[in-house]
Parts: sequence; structure tokens; C-alpha cells
Amino acid sequence: MGIGKWIGGIIGFMALGPLGALAGIVFGSLFDEGIDQAGQAYGGRGYENEPSPEDRYMGQRNSFLFSMLVMASYVIKADGRIMHSEMEFVRQFLRRNFGETAVSQGEDILLKLFEQQKRMDHENPMAFKNTIRECGTQIAYSMSYEERLQLLAFLVQIAQSDGHVCTNEIEALKEVALSMGLSDKEVESILNLETNTLEDAYKVLEITPEATNEEVRAAYRRLALKHHPDKVAALGEDIYRAANEKFQRINDAKAKIYKTRGMN
Repeated sequence: MGIGKWIGGIIGFMALGPLGALAGIVFGSLFDEGIDQAGQAYGGRGYENEPSPEDRYMGQRNSFLFSMLVMASYVIKADGRIMHSEMEFVRQFLRRNFGETAVSQGEDILLKLFEQQKRMDHENPMAFKNTIRECGTQIAYSMSYEERLQLLAFLVQIAQSDGHVCTNEIEALKEVALSMGLSDKEVESILNLETNTLEDAYKVLEITPEATNEEVRAAYRRLALKHHPDKVAALGEDIYRAANEKFQRINDAKAKIYKTRGMN
């Protein structure tokens, strides 16, 4: 996955905008350091030609990944620190979901995003935050609802990787989610997927313990529909597999509630 392919994917599928502009800054600095050569996007055919189905597929994946890295750069620094555990989680995530080549490239991109955030915040403390909000709006326009939910799930996993999600990280996750057209409840639901208490199970289903049995059933059906892994299958087997694991956690929460209530 060469840097030129990253740019091709982002320009081709994000249609410039704040994400494209940020990509230009980040990738431009990587080019300056001699990491790769531009101009090979879409298999070297150039931007003026129609991309092949394979290029479209890779463009969608690269755009999804770059969007995740942009949002991750904001969430990771929400507590004012860059934790080794969070960076290592990103490395492992890239290796597992996008292959060995993506590890160094993705890490370089993330580090450049940190530097860009520092430069922007030095000039205006709200500059990078405003850019994140604009990127979220573009992501909401460019990606399906289900793809945005999966992107949010990855961001939550990054925040949880050090064993504790602080208040600032939760607020950052909610801010990112809202900018992408998602809700606070969806953040709380995904945050509680890894926990095992009955109270957390209700949060996963985005309801309270006072819900009726029929409301529980309706909540599960709604959640199962929007989190079904088939909805993100077009992004690749690895992302599908991650979505399937998330779906299983939702089923586990449903089973816990059903068992407690004696529901079938």
C-alpha cells in the first residue's frame, strides 16, 4: 500500500474538503522526507482516468483508514498525552487489519497528524478541533452510517487500550461521534461492549433497566440491524471480522438481559 495509493484513495473518494486538505499537508511532508513518490495513484494511470473496481476498493479502505487515523490523533491526545499503549494498539490494529506495510506508513501518518495538531493549536487553540469537526462532517457525507459506527468502534478500542478511558477521552469520542452524525448513546453503547455487568448490558442496547420486555426486544432488533457485519463487508474481510466480533458482544449483552428477565 504505497503512499501514492493513499492519496489516490483519499482524493478519489473524499473529494478533497478538510480531509483531503489535511491529507495533502501530511503526505506532502512525508514526500519531502523521501518516504515515497507521488503520481502513482490509481495504479499509475493518473487522476484523470476512471479508476478500476480494484482501485475503488483500495480507495475506500484507504479513505476509511485515513479517516480513522485523523480522528484517532484527536482522541489519543485528548488527555494531553500520547500513551505508548495507545500507539502500540494502533500498530497492532494496522498489522492485523491492513498488513505489515501499513504499520510504518500508518504510524508515520499519525505522527505527522500530531505535529500538525501542535502547529495548528499554537496559532489557534481551536484550530485543530474545528478541523476535526469539519472532517467529521465530511466523513458523515462520504461514508455509510454502518461504516461510521465501525470507525467509532475502532476509536473506542484505541481509547480503551491503556485500560482506562478518562473523561477527556470520552468527551472527545462523543465530539467526534456527533461530528460524524452519530449520538452520545452510540458512544456509551460501544464503550460498554467489553464489560460484563447487567447495567452495562442495558447501556449496550441503549436502553435503561426500566424498559419493558417489548422495548428490550425492539432495542436489540434495532441494534442488530445497524451493527450487522454485512453492512461493512465491502471494506474487506478484516473489517468484516472486527464488526462480527462487535456484533457478538451485542448478542452477549442481549442474552444477559434476556436470561435475567426470563425472556425467550
